[in-house]
Amino acid sequence: MAMHTGKPTAVAEGPGREEPPDTGAGGAADRHRLTSLQGLAALSLDAMASVAYGPESIVLVLAAAGAYGLGFTLPVTLAIAALLAVLVASYRQVIAAFPDGGGSYAVAKRHLGRRTSLVAAASLILDYVLNVAVSVTAGVAALTSAFPSLHGERVWICLGVLVLVTAVNLRGVVDSAKAFLVPTALFVGSILAMITVGLLRDGPVSTASATGHASALGDGATAVGALLLLKAFAAGCSALTGVEAVANAVPSFRAPAARRAQRTEVALGALLGVMLIGLSVLIGRFHLQPVEGVTVLAQLADASFGHNAAFYVVQFATMVLLALAANTSFGGLPVLMSLLARHHHLPHVFALKADRQVHRHGVVWLALVSAALLVLSGGDTNTLVPLFAIGVFVGFTICQVGMVRHWYVERPGGWRTKAALNGFGALLTGVSAVVVTATKFTEGAWLIVLALPLIVLAFEKVHRAYAEIGERLALGRVPQPPHRAPSLVVVPVSGLSRLTCQALTAARSLGDEVLAVTVTHPAAEDRQAAEALRRDWELWKPGVELIELSSETRALGRPVSAYVRKLAQTRPDAQLTVLIPETEPAHLWQRLLQNQRGSVLAHAVRRDTDAVICRLRFRITAAAAPTPSGVPVPRS
Repeated sequence: MAMHTGKPTAVAEGPGREEPPDTGAGGAADRHRLTSLQGLAALSLDAMASVAYGPESIVLVLAAAGAYGLGFTLPVTLAIAALLAVLVASYRQVIAAFPDGGGSYAVAKRHLGRRTSLVAAASLILDYVLNVAVSVTAGVAALTSAFPSLHGERVWICLGVLVLVTAVNLRGVVDSAKAFLVPTALFVGSILAMITVGLLRDGPVSTASATGHASALGDGATAVGALLLLKAFAAGCSALTGVEAVANAVPSFRAPAARRAQRTEVALGALLGVMLIGLSVLIGRFHLQPVEGVTVLAQLADASFGHNAAFYVVQFATMVLLALAANTSFGGLPVLMSLLARHHHLPHVFALKADRQVHRHGVVWLALVSAALLVLSGGDTNTLVPLFAIGVFVGFTICQVGMVRHWYVERPGGWRTKAALNGFGALLTGVSAVVVTATKFTEGAWLIVLALPLIVLAFEKVHRAYAEIGERLALGRVPQPPHRAPSLVVVPVSGLSRLTCQALTAARSLGDEVLAVTVTHPAAEDRQAAEALRRDWELWKPGVELIELSSETRALGRPVSAYVRKLAQTRPDAQLTVLIPETEPAHLWQRLLQNQRGSVLAHAVRRDTDAVICRLRFRITAAAAPTPSGVPVPRS
């Protein structure tokens, strides 16, 4: 029970409390939801930014086979684009079938069982958290490459970027979408312009960015093995991270939410596919070779535009988008955590929404964990990349298998074709997950293999805890009719004041019997204060008995809680309430002047007894004038 400004109010906590759903399009809450274009800006940054390192990942793997191996860049990219098309089609169906969001988790929960759904959720959580750290460090790495003097401060710069993205997201998904719409448009526009201009060139305009840098090309080879192609395919699939974000965050869209989310998913897939294929065509057209210290995207911009202002625009847009790609996680993960909380696998606080449709607890938790990763990694992208993308492949595979089951159960028209498409996608993503995990296991991927089951175990433990609480509270069962019990209210006091008067007035309104207690100490000066209080109390005659509790150790909370326990034993039929009066200062800084006596008493009573705790707050707004008799009068 809580009490504010003299009026008691009860606050009950327990599993299963949920907010009522928002109703109707165009309502007050709809202002804080996303349009399709805003959703593209808020939820696609991760996928869009992946074109900066996806093609490069393919090139770096194939470079081991020399120039001959680089000739397979476009075929590998086309295979990834085909998988992208499968994923977009699949997640479009996921959005329609699961409009409450959750993506892989929601699909698995319905069709593959609770345990499998928790594996999907754990994999998505890991991917989202790592995406924040990788995106921020990659963006800052681009900055420190241009300004080497900032390299020593990269951790602080990473934390600064994280704070900026977090602050924008705490204002709501719409505000974050508006803030990131321009950087997204600038990046997509510059990449598409670079592809268009590059396709019109007969050869590279400039190679200045690569001049003087050592080639990363392997010795000449005349054969490319299947394992190398699989590794290149798995490495390039890092470009597919973020595709699932729209399906996870469907409730963030304006009504009709599912239709808007589907349009966003298709637009994301189309833009990403065009950029990936276009960049791969340019790599083959310009016969680019990877070099140390210069990204493939920078070489392509150099070759298409020349080493001029347009080249630096591409670099700047890439740097900004990489740093802000963390926003995808802030849009998707809090919604997923909210769903997990409603299913009792995470603390229920993650299901709460702020007034701007923000799951603030999820946003803050994501920011704190990501900040810890940034500090532990020293702001180094290479430390985090081996951990990245494994989780999303696990989620992809589970989602595809779940959709196969979905088509088999529902059996709509053409369900065999749809199931075959999802089954093929599950095969591709499953192979990718195994290859990526195997090739990166010793580089740190073993941490993900260890973390996944630990997170699932944590989900299970939280679920069991809520089940036990629900059993104790008899949730879902009709309780016995309420009955009236004798009410006894205990009021701790330390002196006479308007606060004391208002506390006793409230107590007498609440209970059949009221007892005032004061803690005394054997020291001479303390005995004098206690005797003075006793004399003043007898002169005041409030009609409430004052009981002195002696404490040899000057403790405050333990004597009161011990007395309340004694009352509970001698009066088992009575409803015990401890009403703790406190002052509420007019200014925030004045709280530093308080002795926190109320908090100490509340903690002790809550720890040692089952009594109801009622904290009465007396707001200090203006000086109080005494009555002619000198007796304090309560003021509401």
